[in-house]
Amino acid sequence: MFRFAALLALCAAVLRAEPAAAPAPLEAEVSALIAGPQVTIVHFWAPWCPNCKAEMGPDGWAKFIADNPDVKFVFLNIWHKGQDPLPKLAAAGLGAQPNLTLLTHPNPSRLQAERVNSFLGLPITWLPTTWVFRDGKLRFALNYGEVRFGLLQQFVNDSREKWDR
Repeated sequence: MFRFAALLALCAAVLRAEPAAAPAPLEAEVSALIAGPQVTIVHFWAPWCPNCKAEMGPDGWAKFIADNPDVKFVFLNIWHKGQDPLPKLAAAGLGAQPNLTLLTHPNPSRLQAERVNSFLGLPITWLPTTWVFRDGKLRFALNYGEVRFGLLQQFVNDSREKWDR
């Protein structure tokens, strides 16, 4: 009898459950960008971040993007404390590339209790964070600090290959 009552309670809870929330508009936009067969890099950064600044040097992102015109890039400004990202990007030669999309998350907080700690169901624990996608699937994730562009190039090359899964 107890099992039947428990099953009945579970069924009632499922029937009362709210439908799954639709993804936030920004997540939906990024999901659309990564959905295609093209390799797409999603890079989380902030204007105040020293590690992010270090990646903006002469042999950094601007060169890497120019060297990979067939790759889509999404730079997502998070934990930004309301700082305008455009001056930092412009100083690094970023912004006019046709394969680069610049986005800013509406939540500017970098306080642990308030900040964005996940995106597309994946954790964000550090800046910068760089993800490599193909066919809407995460292929590689660099979640702790500055990217090494030689390693990132290898991840892009490997992601271009056909995967069985």
